[in-house]
Amino acid sequence: MVSETETVNENEERKLKFGLFLGCNITFNRPDVEQAMRKIFPALGVELDDLAGQSCCPTWGTMPSIDDVGWCAVAARNLCLGEEKGIDLMTACNTCYASLNEARHKMLKNPEIMNSVNEILAKIGRKYEGKAKCRHVTWVLYKDIGLEKLRESIKYTLDGLTIAVQPGCHFLWPSEVYPDREKDPFNPVVLRELCEALGAEAPYYTKLIDCCGIGALRSTDPGKSFALAKDKLECIKEELDADLIVAGCCSCMIQFDDVQDKLRKEGKINFSIPVLHYVQLLAICMGFDPQQVAGICVTPRDEIIKRILEGGKR
Repeated sequence: MVSETETVNENEERKLKFGLFLGCNITFNRPDVEQAMRKIFPALGVELDDLAGQSCCPTWGTMPSIDDVGWCAVAARNLCLGEEKGIDLMTACNTCYASLNEARHKMLKNPEIMNSVNEILAKIGRKYEGKAKCRHVTWVLYKDIGLEKLRESIKYTLDGLTIAVQPGCHFLWPSEVYPDREKDPFNPVVLRELCEALGAEAPYYTKLIDCCGIGALRSTDPGKSFALAKDKLECIKEELDADLIVAGCCSCMIQFDDVQDKLRKEGKINFSIPVLHYVQLLAICMGFDPQQVAGICVTPRDEIIKRILEGGKR
């Protein structure tokens, strides 16, 4: 007979193991984000499974736009990689988070889609039962690790720094399909509290929940995409005069990091704010090599990293 203590320990062990779902953007564009995750999670007691054979989620603008069953089949195949091992997936990309969980939601709500998906998966010897889901790295850090453990894990604090957070659209909506959700997605606090746990100030600002402008808009109308980013950057500068922008999404991070250079060259802004993904910021604060965990950027980060390493050592 399994004791109550053994059951608790078994559940805790299961909770602290995830399939690392990287997605395309991190893998091909920002592998330093991957390195940050591979550093911080084992140090925090989380085991990572590489999910051998994972593919594109698939992203919006591809199969989700034209073929529900095809979309869900690709998503289900990725989810199967975790389900077959009894673990959930974890991602640092809002697009992957949204696509995988929305496909799961669609399959659970529509048995005919689930049946069609499993007919496809049967051809490769797989079946998705709807058990595995995709967790967002932000929620894993906030709920499964916890703010107190994060405070205890860092070697450098962010005392005196002001951060503008960028949760990203697909972290917040459609909230009803996600395994974790903000109490009020129109006033999100999770990423702000995670930054505050490292010692920074992360105030509310009026365009906090506005879109960064990346995705299909940047692909089809770069002008409108950059205008959205410009409006948000100007709000961050005027309202917070932030030292740093911290994103929970790799795509948002890429957008704000890349677009500032374009806007400055066009004379549309005259300032520069470094940008990091939260896992990169945490990795730096935990003492990992910044060149490994945050070495790729367009908008320079050297000065802010120097401030962190010189100004906040415990």
